[in-house]
Amino acid sequence: MKPIDSTEELSAACARLAHHPFITIDTEFIRETTFWPELCLVQVASADEALLIDPLAKRIDLTPLFELLANKAVLKVFHAARQDIEIFFNLTGTVPDPIFDTQVAAMVCGFGDAIAYDQLVKRISGAHIDKSSRFTDWRQRPLSEKQLSYALADVTHLRDVYTDLSERLESENREHWVAEEMGVLTSHGTYDILPEDAWQRLKLRVRKPIELQILKNVAAWRETEARNRNQPRRRVLKDDAIYEIAQQQPQSPEALGRLRSLNKGIERSAMAAPLLKAVTDALEMDKADLPAIPRPPASPEGTSAAVDLLRVLLKLAAEEHGVAQKIIATTDDLEKIAIHGEDADVGALKGWRREVFGDKALRATRGELAIRFNERKLDVIDVSSG
Repeated sequence: MKPIDSTEELSAACARLAHHPFITIDTEFIRETTFWPELCLVQVASADEALLIDPLAKRIDLTPLFELLANKAVLKVFHAARQDIEIFFNLTGTVPDPIFDTQVAAMVCGFGDAIAYDQLVKRISGAHIDKSSRFTDWRQRPLSEKQLSYALADVTHLRDVYTDLSERLESENREHWVAEEMGVLTSHGTYDILPEDAWQRLKLRVRKPIELQILKNVAAWRETEARNRNQPRRRVLKDDAIYEIAQQQPQSPEALGRLRSLNKGIERSAMAAPLLKAVTDALEMDKADLPAIPRPPASPEGTSAAVDLLRVLLKLAAEEHGVAQKIIATTDDLEKIAIHGEDADVGALKGWRREVFGDKALRATRGELAIRFNERKLDVIDVSSG
C-alpha cells in the first residue's frame, strides 16, 4: 500500500475519517539521535479503511490530520498512547481529544500490567503480529512492503481490540474508570516539562543543599540546551557529569577541565561558561534560600507490617474485580495510606480506585477488617463489631 504523500489526498482521507465515531491511530518515529521524536509515519484506520501517511513527503502539510485529531466528535484510539501523543503535542502544542488508550483499558479489564500490543491482540483475536520490523529505520524511503504491512497491522487489529474492550467495560459498567485515567494522558503538563523541573528526572546523589541547587541549575541548562540543539540529553551532558559538577563545584575553567566525567577540552568549549555560571549562581545564593534535601519522613513503628497487610488486600481486590494491581495502587500509595490514613493524598483514595480498594484499605488500617485463610483461600472479614 502506498502511503499518502500529498496534502490534497490527506485532506480527502481525513474528511472520510471524520464521519466515523472512532479511529485507531499509531505512529512510527526515530528519537535515538534527537531530543524531539522525528515523526516518520502515521497509521490511521476507521471501520471502513486503513491508510498510511508519510509526514516526510515534500508535498504534504499535516494540518488536515491535526484537525482530525482535535475533532471532538471522533474518538482517537491508541495503544500505550503517551509517546504518540507527545509527538503530536510537540508538533501542534495541543493534545488529541478525546482519546482512548487500549493498554489502560486492558489493565482495567484484567489483562495484567501494561500488556504489550501484540500480546493483547493475540489474547483478544488470536492474530499473530510480526514484530521484526519494529526497530527498522523508518526514515528510509521507499519503505518496504514488510514495513508497510507491519505498520498497518498496528491499527487494523486495534479496531478489534477497541471493540472488545469497549464491550467489556460497558458490561462491567467501568467506562468511567478508563475515562478518569485519560485525564493524565490529555493533560498538557504530562508533555510540557519545564526546564526548572528537569532535575526531578535525576537520582538525588547529593547530600547538601548547595549540591542540590547546583544540580538543579545544571539540569535546567542541559534541558534547555538539549531542546535548542534537538539532541538527546545524554549527548549534551551525561547524568554522571551533573552529579560530579554538583559535588566538586568547579569555579574556574581549569577546575572544570579536571572533572573525570566531562569530555577532555570542555574548559575551552562554549559549554564551560554556562556550566560555571550554574555553579556560581548557586554559590552566591543566601544559605537560607537553598533547597532542602528531600528526605522521606521516618515511618512510624508498624508501618512495614501495615504495608504488607495492604499489599495482600490489594491483591485480593485486584482478583475480585479482575483489574491489574498496578493501576489500582502503587507501593508508595500503600505506604502513605499506612502512615496518613484518610489524609493520604494518593490516587488509591480517589474515584473508582477508592470504591474498589481505598475504602477497604482505610478500614484495614483502623482495625475494622481482617484477612484470614479459609478453605484454602484468603478472604476479608469485618471485625468492626466484634
